[in-house]
Amino acid sequence: MDPFDYPRHWEADVVLSDGGTVHLRPITPDDGEKLLAFHGRLSERTRYYRYFGPYPRMPKRDLERFSTVDHADRVAFVALLGDDIVAVGRYDRLNHTGSAEVAFVVEDAHQGRGLGSILLEHLAAAARERGLGRFTAEVLAENGQMVRVFRDAGYGVSRAFEEGVVHLEFDIDPTEESVEVARAREQRAEARSVHNLLHPKSIAVIGASTDRTKIGNAVLTNLLTGDFAGPVYPVNAEHRSVRGVRAYPSVLEIPDDVDLAVVAVPAASVDEVMDACLAKGVKALVVVTSGFGETGPGGLSAERRLAAEARAHGMRVVGPNALGVLNTDAGVRLNATLAPNLPARGRTGFFCQSGALGTAILATAAERGLGLSTFVSAGNRSDVSGNDLLQYWETDPATDVVLLYLESFGNPRKFARLARRLGRTKPIVAVKSGRHAVTPALAATSVPVDESSVQALFEQAGVIRVESLAQLFDTALLLAHQPLPAGPRVAVVGNSTAIGLLAADTALAQGLELAGDPVDVGAQAGPEAFAAAVKEALDNPDADALVVVFVPPLAVPGTSFARALREVVEQGGRNKPIASTFLAVEGVPAELAVPGPGGAPGRGSVPSYPSPERAVLALARVTRYARWRSAPQGTFVRPDGIDRDAAHVIVDSLKLDDTGERLVDDDTAVRLLGCYGVELVPFRVVTSADEAVRAAGELGYPVAMKSTDDRLRHRTDLVGVRLDLSGEEAVRTAYAMLAEMSDRPDVYVQRMAPKGISCVLGLQDDPSFGTLVSFGLSGLVSDLLGDRAYRAVPLTDADAAALVRAPKAAPLLAGYRGDEPADLGALQELVLRLAALAEDLPEVRQLTLEPVLASAAGAYVSSARVTLGPPPSRHDTGPRRLRSPGGAR
Repeated sequence: MDPFDYPRHWEADVVLSDGGTVHLRPITPDDGEKLLAFHGRLSERTRYYRYFGPYPRMPKRDLERFSTVDHADRVAFVALLGDDIVAVGRYDRLNHTGSAEVAFVVEDAHQGRGLGSILLEHLAAAARERGLGRFTAEVLAENGQMVRVFRDAGYGVSRAFEEGVVHLEFDIDPTEESVEVARAREQRAEARSVHNLLHPKSIAVIGASTDRTKIGNAVLTNLLTGDFAGPVYPVNAEHRSVRGVRAYPSVLEIPDDVDLAVVAVPAASVDEVMDACLAKGVKALVVVTSGFGETGPGGLSAERRLAAEARAHGMRVVGPNALGVLNTDAGVRLNATLAPNLPARGRTGFFCQSGALGTAILATAAERGLGLSTFVSAGNRSDVSGNDLLQYWETDPATDVVLLYLESFGNPRKFARLARRLGRTKPIVAVKSGRHAVTPALAATSVPVDESSVQALFEQAGVIRVESLAQLFDTALLLAHQPLPAGPRVAVVGNSTAIGLLAADTALAQGLELAGDPVDVGAQAGPEAFAAAVKEALDNPDADALVVVFVPPLAVPGTSFARALREVVEQGGRNKPIASTFLAVEGVPAELAVPGPGGAPGRGSVPSYPSPERAVLALARVTRYARWRSAPQGTFVRPDGIDRDAAHVIVDSLKLDDTGERLVDDDTAVRLLGCYGVELVPFRVVTSADEAVRAAGELGYPVAMKSTDDRLRHRTDLVGVRLDLSGEEAVRTAYAMLAEMSDRPDVYVQRMAPKGISCVLGLQDDPSFGTLVSFGLSGLVSDLLGDRAYRAVPLTDADAAALVRAPKAAPLLAGYRGDEPADLGALQELVLRLAALAEDLPEVRQLTLEPVLASAAGAYVSSARVTLGPPPSRHDTGPRRLRSPGGAR
């Protein structure tokens, strides 16, 4: 095999445990000189651990052998930082078996950064592709660090010790433990990389201008005004100082280390700036400059080059075309944005893709009393994305609530996984724009996502989806300042019957329950009576939350009522959320604010909304989230009786047609589904009336007969179907009619299933998720209204249970109006079997089971349609890696 011809998808940018990055790729003969230099930088101790002897120099013969591999039986990866190799990992197949010996060595200066674990992941993935199933390793007993790499990887490692050498063996198929270990390391590494970005000790502003109209001047001004905790270095080749701060002609001339560089030079000059930052060893970049991917193909190429070069030299990048980043922590005070004011300190993190909206978002947060912990406006997202921020916020002790303004997804499958995990401890509120259109600028760094897929993604992950920025802030204020409700029961207290009824009507419309009739203390009631009514409602054991609606009377100042309400709230001990319509204020009135650490309204403040409807809508969203969060998470269940190997044999035996797809024939579909325990009601395909009669006799009367023409068979008027045929004459008559109708001789004869409610289950390929499982009831009305529910694989048992109950027509399955309920457990089992098939066989691009007759006797599959195609790219599987610049991640 050509030693230069390796699988390009084996290349990867990876984040290390300290937040830095390296580029991973297979070795080639051209790497000989780099390999020699790498070997020369290793300490005697490291060389001894790797080669079991001194080995001070690498002979030419060994150099050729180590740098020339076939990328099949002999594979080696190098980890590159800039142009230097900093680690090497390799495996060699043992005597044409399914096993290989694996080994790695890491340069001393880069040990302890997680490179060994990453090399093991990528070598194992490559080995599995090449048909290997087992690794062995020989490690000196005193090399405890390398022994731990193998021991802690999550594989079932067997060990033997002989004469100071530890012999290790383990299967390399992923296990639940190995996947969990890899994802935990991924979380820590990506969180650390964002931490480095948001907690710099020093900042350079490259392109800091003396012209107050330039963005370089604005960024520098905002950093200084925000009182950043570390040194700020303006970089300006034409002036000795900018805004009274000494300037440097190049970042290379700054005498101290630079953690973060904010780049504000024209796009054409960014390459030169990048070279200087790489040479300086800058850890992270915020590129506020525009003129990249949003301008077209040429700009996109420059953007990808920027991100690739930065990663190869260990840096993460926010932008380009970004508003910037900020951190309100008292020990950081970072405002590296174009927004003039550092927002008040709070416990809400905000990720925004739009730089144009970022300034307005920050201003609105200040106006409505929402303090922030951190804010990132990522612009074109060439590198750092919302997924990185989710990783960071999961373990950030300063953040309790997460807000997202998303225009597109880079890797929705990974987003779902991260959001689902984060949402169990911290609520996520998201507004997703671009429902009906995706602009060309967004298409460069996004994956197209169907609207139903987005909804399924958010529901499954527990994300609170809102329609607008106003709703985003409405919901965030309640989450940031008030506790979660324990249930859906709402008490309404106010001094206006009309407004109280508006609140009650909205609550019922949103699926909440009223804890009694709305309480109206009357327009003439004083603050004491008002406070007493609020206290009684909060003390009511039948109420989980309270909505306070207040119209200021003419005689008594509204502030007196606010003080009375606050005194009741401050008594505490009730842990029930309060939403109010108070004093016509939008946000948190000063009279109802409990100051937080940074002076902004903190925990316990009562948010106010301009209308009772908005107050109740925010409470309803929070209540639904609280219900999702308290519900059992479920477990990933793989049903019994699955033969994955047999299914792979079937799929591998089928060839795709010229279109790149293949509609599987009936017999093959039955065999494939049978591998997953999905049985179809017995049927035969016949081509004459006599065959139909014989088939009916074999299957047992009564039977159903169907046209093989899908256009007739699946019509809602059942024109292509004949049911409950109980005799020979009826079968002959039905055959003649169906054959004539479709102008084809072949007809299905099928045993009648028990009567039930007709449902449809399916798998459909999604360019973002890979595969979605869908469920709905069959029929014209369901089709017309789009009454289908979706979940992304993998599914837990809780997901399957939720899916079959999600369609609006689902109550028909549960015994609506006294009917006998269907066996929902059988439907859930069917869903889980389809999910297992989808995970095992990505070549199945579409699968439909219709009709599935659901009754008390079980779920009976009458028909199946399976389409194969090339497996989609699975962006959230395989070893850890950053997305390709401009690609899914």
